[in-house]
Amino acid sequence: MRQFTNNIVLLFLWLNLAFAYGINNNSGYAGFPAPTAETFQDSLDWADYYFNIHRFEEAIPLYKKNLDVNDEEEKIHILKKLALSEAALDAPEESVAYIYDYFKIDFQPTFLLHEDFDGIRNDTNFSKLSGSVLPKITLWSVFYFFVSLIGFYVSFLLLINKKIDKQASILIAAFVFIHSLFILNICVDQTNYVFEFPHTYLMTTWSSLLYGPLLFLYFKRVSKSTDLSKKDLWHFLPTVILTIYLILTVYGFSGSYKVNQMLQQLEEGPNPETSTKLLLIVSLKTISLGVYAFFVHSILTKNKAGLGKKTQVWQKNIYLIHVSYVVFYIIYGSSLIAGMDSGVLLYTPIVLMSAMVLYVGYAANVQPDVFSGRYAYTNRLFPKYVKSGLTDSLSQELKKDLTDLFQKEKLYRKSDINLDMVAEKLDTTRHNASQLINEHFNMSFREFVNSHRIQEAKELLEKENELNIIDIAYEVGYNNKVSFNKAFKKDTHLTPSQYLNHLNQG
Repeated sequence: MRQFTNNIVLLFLWLNLAFAYGINNNSGYAGFPAPTAETFQDSLDWADYYFNIHRFEEAIPLYKKNLDVNDEEEKIHILKKLALSEAALDAPEESVAYIYDYFKIDFQPTFLLHEDFDGIRNDTNFSKLSGSVLPKITLWSVFYFFVSLIGFYVSFLLLINKKIDKQASILIAAFVFIHSLFILNICVDQTNYVFEFPHTYLMTTWSSLLYGPLLFLYFKRVSKSTDLSKKDLWHFLPTVILTIYLILTVYGFSGSYKVNQMLQQLEEGPNPETSTKLLLIVSLKTISLGVYAFFVHSILTKNKAGLGKKTQVWQKNIYLIHVSYVVFYIIYGSSLIAGMDSGVLLYTPIVLMSAMVLYVGYAANVQPDVFSGRYAYTNRLFPKYVKSGLTDSLSQELKKDLTDLFQKEKLYRKSDINLDMVAEKLDTTRHNASQLINEHFNMSFREFVNSHRIQEAKELLEKENELNIIDIAYEVGYNNKVSFNKAFKKDTHLTPSQYLNHLNQG
């Protein structure tokens, strides 16, 4: 019964083709000559018929004979059918070859999800292709994506922050930006979205020789506190040359051209010329990173004596992260040149790049002044005053008022003095009052009060020896002698009695 049905279908197909052939050639009765098997044996319709009834051995030769068609849509149709037919015949190598040819004309990676490929899905070549072009999301790619966004945000903050030296902010912002762009590039590559957005192909290669110069010029600026000159622009010349070369050889071409380049490398592997260029760029970047790391070390060594301890800590941390990145990149570059599998080694430099971005971003929120060479970082994970509304001008005004309260009005003499009382007198918030004392006097509220009380107590002991010690304690604001003695000894390393005896002996 099935054979009979197939014969009927063949007869109708033959008649339709004969009719169409006759009309197109304007010949014979009813528009067509007597059809023969030779007339239609190479037609695409016959190939589709054989494909639909799963006679793939007969469909494939007919599809191949029609591959030379000029119509792009027909060629796409033929290549897809050939790929599916070869897959059905368990010929993965031939199937994958036709898929590559199809993708170079019309890149639609979802074609790989066709159920007819299930039989060859575990084949090495098919797995390599599908794993390289089908979009995918991993935990690492999500991490890299968010780190890159943080980096772009930090770069923006550094550029608009008026408290940071302008040249220093531009250099460090650019340094963070190219790190963030590279991390985003890795994210795009790992998720295979480079095929969806082909202009991201090699999008950070232009900055390969820029990391060292930016960090070196930044440290030169903040360490020497001198403006950068036009001569410093020579450090960017290699980057300019590399960028022009990439525009001429990669960046200036269309997206489809870049997709075909990536597909060709995936199918055939990098050709010798491409490999040579890659190794040359990796080698130059390795040399650049090493040389500029040495230059930065020289600057830090020469200016170490003139920097505060906290400033040294900041600069040392940045330098150590960068040097760690340089070391692992050199290892990665060496393994690449030696032809070794460098997949695992690639991730370590990227993680260190991410650490650099996050560390700079953290410091930018904690203490922006650090980027101009000043550092007051207290190593708090959540800085106490990050969200404070206390501006510089208001802070200076409140500092003057606070000084008047304690030196002229002697507010500290009140035994019940507290932070709320001071805040009320200053007409500000408790939070601002605490920040004011911490930032300007580098002490807590209680330490600030005691310092004024003990200072007056020492003056009274020097001028009015006839007063009892307990009277002086009450005079300066203490409720009892024990608290007074404890605070006095902490400040002078002597008890009030010892201090008084010392004065009398002198």
